[in-house]
Parts: sequence; C-alpha cells; structure tokens
Amino acid sequence: MPDEEKVVAAVPKGLFVGGRWRDASGGRTFPVTDPATGAELCAVADATPEDGMAALDAAAAAQDGWARTAPRERGEILRRAYQMLVDRTDELALLMTLEMGKPLAEAAGEIAYAAEFFRWFAEEAVRIDGGYASAPNGAARMLVLKVPVGPAVLVTPWNFPMAMGTRKIGPAVAAGCTMVLKPAEQTPLCSLALAQILADAGLPDGVLNVVTTSDPGGVVGPLLADGRVRKLSFTGSTEVGRHLLGQAAQHVVRTSLELGGNAPFLVFDDADLDAAVDGAMLAKTRNGGEACTAANRLYVQRGVLADFTERFTARMAALRPGRGTDDGVTLGPLIDADAVAKVTRLVDDAVRRGARVVTGGTAPGGPGHFYPPTVLADVPADAEILRTEIFGPVAPIVAFDTEDEAVRLANDTEHGLVSYVYTTDLGRGVRLSERLDTGMIGLNQGLVSNPAAPFGGVKQSGLGREGGRVGIEEFLETRYVALPAP
Repeated sequence: MPDEEKVVAAVPKGLFVGGRWRDASGGRTFPVTDPATGAELCAVADATPEDGMAALDAAAAAQDGWARTAPRERGEILRRAYQMLVDRTDELALLMTLEMGKPLAEAAGEIAYAAEFFRWFAEEAVRIDGGYASAPNGAARMLVLKVPVGPAVLVTPWNFPMAMGTRKIGPAVAAGCTMVLKPAEQTPLCSLALAQILADAGLPDGVLNVVTTSDPGGVVGPLLADGRVRKLSFTGSTEVGRHLLGQAAQHVVRTSLELGGNAPFLVFDDADLDAAVDGAMLAKTRNGGEACTAANRLYVQRGVLADFTERFTARMAALRPGRGTDDGVTLGPLIDADAVAKVTRLVDDAVRRGARVVTGGTAPGGPGHFYPPTVLADVPADAEILRTEIFGPVAPIVAFDTEDEAVRLANDTEHGLVSYVYTTDLGRGVRLSERLDTGMIGLNQGLVSNPAAPFGGVKQSGLGREGGRVGIEEFLETRYVALPAP
C-alpha cells in the first residue's frame, strides 16, 4: 500500500486557476481531516469570492478557443486522463479513504467507476451531431447544430469525491465547455488530484479551474450572479439545490441538479430471497449508506418478512466497522460528527415511536465518526426516518401486504431518484417499473449506477440526467440555421 503521508503530500494544495496553482487571497487555508480518527491530514487553499471570480475570468477567457478545439482532440485528452486514473488507482484510492473514510476496496472501485466516465465521454465527444432537412414546403432548408453551452459551474459532493467530479467534467470537456469546479469542503483532495491529472493529460489552461473553499455559498453565489456562467451542474442536498436553482434563475442559467433520495426497496413474497438480501446489502451499505441511491426504506411483503429480516440482519451484523485502511474493515466512518448526530436522532425517534432495534442502534463514541450497522423492525409510519434521507448504515424495515400498498408506500415521498424491486414475476416487474415514480429502477438489481446509463431523478430529486447518451446533451445547446433552398 502506498505511504499515507507521501500520497497526501503529492497532491497540490492551492487553487487551480488558468492552468496554474496559486494561493487563496490572503493566504487563507482550511483543514482536511480523516473522519476515522479526527486527525488533520493537511490544509488546502480557502478561496474567497474574489478567487472564485478569478477562476470564472479564466474559464470565460478560454471558452472560445476550447469550443473550437476538434472533438477528437477533446476526446483524446479524456482518454489519456482515463488511463492515468487507472494506472494510479492504488494511490488515489488511499487518498480517498483518508479524506472520506470508505474502505480501500470501495475506494478502488470508485476510481474505476470514475475513470469510466472519462472513457465514455471520450467516445461521445466525436459523436456530437445535428441535422439537415428540407422544410415541409420545400422552400427552405433547416440546419441544426449542437454547440457548447458555455462556461459551467460544477459543484460536487463529498460522498463520491472522484466519480462525481469525472461525471461532470467528462461531458463538459467532451462538449467544449470550460468550467469552474467547487468540490465539497470535506473532500477537496480528490478534486485537486484530478485537476493535476487533467493538466498532465493536456487539458489547456483555463478549461478546468478548481476552487476549494470553506464558504461555498459565498463563492458560488457571485458566480451564478455573473452573466457569463451559462451552466450549473450540482450534486448535493435538495435544500441546497433549491437555493441554487433560485439563484440560477436570475440569469436563466441552464441547470442540472442531482439531489437527495429516499429510495424504497421492495421485496415480494415470490422474490429470490438470497438475491434480495444480496441486493439489499449492496443498496444499503454501499459507501456506508452515504449515497443518494442508498436503500432508505425496506418494504417487505408479510409472507417473507421474518425470513428476510433474519437473513439481512445477520449480514448487517457481520459488517466490520473501522478505519478504511485497516485489513478486514467493511464499513468506514460517517463523514463528520453532524452525520453521526443526524443518524442517532433518526434512530432514537423511530425507537420512541415503537420501532424495535434488531441490531446496532447506538453510536460507540470515541475517536472517529462511527455508527454501527443497524436494522430496525416494526417501524411505524410516522417515524421521521421513513421521510428523511438517512445517509448512514441504518435499515428500517416495514411490512406490506399487497402490490398496491407497496406502490403507495414507495411513492409517498417528495423524492424520486431510484427504487429497487425484487420479484420473480416478470409481469409484476414491468408493472412496477411503470408505476414507481422514480427516475431509475433496479429490478432484481441492487446497483443502478453505470456511466453508460442516464442517472437522475424526478420530483425533488433533481433535474436533468448525467451519464449515458443524454449526459453530454446537458452541456450542449441546439442551434437552428434557416437556409434558402438551393
């Protein structure tokens, strides 16, 4: 395993503006800590609003030249960056584990996932097309072009610090857009490492600019108020997303938002229970439950309720919490003390209302931000945990009797990101795929994320899609040219 101190030391700690690393105004910095121990890993530049505007200046200055760059050249830059990510998997995975906490094996999996966005959009860069047609009356011709939206502001979360960066940067680079990236305060190191990789891959100065800051609202707000920004891509909480959407509306900035989730996981009497338990573990414990796609509410048909609960609880109880760099650890810490406090509050509320703790249920205290794998049974309908995104390794289980009841319970939320369904009845699977009000459905699958598929939700889970063929469209405008008939 690479040396921890060397891996952290190798990452630039400044702001990346116009292709150069620089200090924040006044030399301001903020600390980055290891959530498993609370120890400070390093300090990084703490951007001011003025620093953010300097990054936008660089992006705006580079936009015209980058838009004219050949699609093949843009794709080759992404392809080289893809290979660099793959080649440096071990050190990048360790960096992620240190600043975010997930076990090394999961971190390595995220590096592979993140790299695939660069490979996918490297291929999409040369497939941007338009159209040419005769007007219905034959008197004119219609030429349709696809052009870059323009300078984009990208705001990424802490839970998948590398993959959320590549999922936004990849299509922007492929489409010909310049960018200002603002990573999460808790996990800036992965984004800084990614900026250096792209620079090494040949990305021209000013195309990608990275500003790390402890004042995200103070830095991002002025960018959205500047008319030069033409695109906002945000992944994070619904609350913050609504606020940014309001700011973006002032200049009618094109916006894509990937917001919170409250995913239902439905298990029917006819399900393959072995597969259902495997899927539930994947959907619930990926990233320690700190994922917008995490199974938040487990609805189990009464005929298999006891069997499923017993099997699932045994698997949850067997997880081994600890620092993600330690051998055998399968569950890392939560991101910070606030996250532990939130999960504790949700579990305590459910228990007060009548839920039964089957395993876990009490934070261990001590160094690090840990919460044990927890299963709750007999969770009442009025428990807050059924209405709130948990973002932790806690699984509330609720019984249901009929398919209609399952659909009603699943759809009874303001969110609509993903649903999971386990059934061996193909007809039921098709019906539920049509009735469940979410942007994505895992049918006998506990994992839906795929760079080649459109990722996103409905209702208050967001706007737009990332990944797949439509992912690049979020960074392209359609231009129509009216031509006289030849």
